[in-house]
Amino acid sequence: MGSNRSSHRPHASWNNYRWTGTYLITIVVNDHQRLLGELRTNPAPYVEMTDFGRYMEQQWLELPDFHNQYGRQISVLAHQVMPDHFHGIIRVESEMDVTLGEIMRGFKIACTQEWRRMNRPYMRDRASLSDEQRASLSHMSRRQREDYYKKIGIAPLFDDNYDDSVCFRDGQLENAIWYVHDNPRRAALKRANPELFKLRQKVQVAGFECTTLGNQFLKDDPMREMLQCSRTLTQAQIDKRKAECLRLAERGVVWVSAGISEGEKQICRAIREAGYPMLVLLNEGFPDADSPHAKYYKPQGVYFEACAAGQLLLIEPGPSLFEDKEIADEVYRKDPRCTPNSKRYRFLALNALIRRMCNQ
Repeated sequence: MGSNRSSHRPHASWNNYRWTGTYLITIVVNDHQRLLGELRTNPAPYVEMTDFGRYMEQQWLELPDFHNQYGRQISVLAHQVMPDHFHGIIRVESEMDVTLGEIMRGFKIACTQEWRRMNRPYMRDRASLSDEQRASLSHMSRRQREDYYKKIGIAPLFDDNYDDSVCFRDGQLENAIWYVHDNPRRAALKRANPELFKLRQKVQVAGFECTTLGNQFLKDDPMREMLQCSRTLTQAQIDKRKAECLRLAERGVVWVSAGISEGEKQICRAIREAGYPMLVLLNEGFPDADSPHAKYYKPQGVYFEACAAGQLLLIEPGPSLFEDKEIADEVYRKDPRCTPNSKRYRFLALNALIRRMCNQ
């Protein structure tokens, strides 16, 4: 086992990953190679695993028994092998002496060793190393060894890191288990609707460059209307506004919102659940254009379902919006106490863009 620092991209900086808790783990094959299986859609979406995919699944199921000290401390709750990545949910039953990162590193090492055994050309490449090269490798750090293997054409099996999410409440755990098991269906939807899941950079929206994902035609719909609710609305007022918005959506209005206030969030949720189209502006959330994750990005939860149905366009403005003088003047008229780069400033700037999109 090696240091967790080199193999773990933690989501919870406050967590030492030894504590009792439940974690959703994602491990990605290097360069998203489909080494673990193939997606099939008949009679329903599922993954037909390769021999290596079945081996990885078995290693996951046997993880509690991998070492006695781990077996008394962890359990595995769910998993899903995908063609190019692996999802698993692991439960730490009692505080451990090792970190979750070290356990996952051991899991990845075991899988890598089996892959190398199966992949004979890789083994021939390693066997061709001279004694001097092998001696040099023994003194290299893990990162240096990986860089050397890449240089001679032996790429690592998995991405350097893995991602985790910490599940706190029962509801979150149920959602995480559903998310893991539902992966093949979502992958099939994305494959069937590639244009609806393509991140588009530098799209002009009301004169500003934005990143978008979803049904691009919605940004030009002539029936666009701004959805905005004061933070001071009572629940009764929110319910009344919600009924009005749903009535207008049924008549063809396409609502545009940043979903900032509680009322806006409730109404946006009701519009999505009713199956009406809408545009949602994001403060942040998309990967950077040069990120390796941009190509494989897909929205989560209800946003995914709405995108697959062609009922949603997500829009994330670029820096030009927040640096624009006219936008700044409008923001300061709304709230003179705003400071640049604050969340309040950014939210008011999003609303200013929506007003331009809806000609209000």
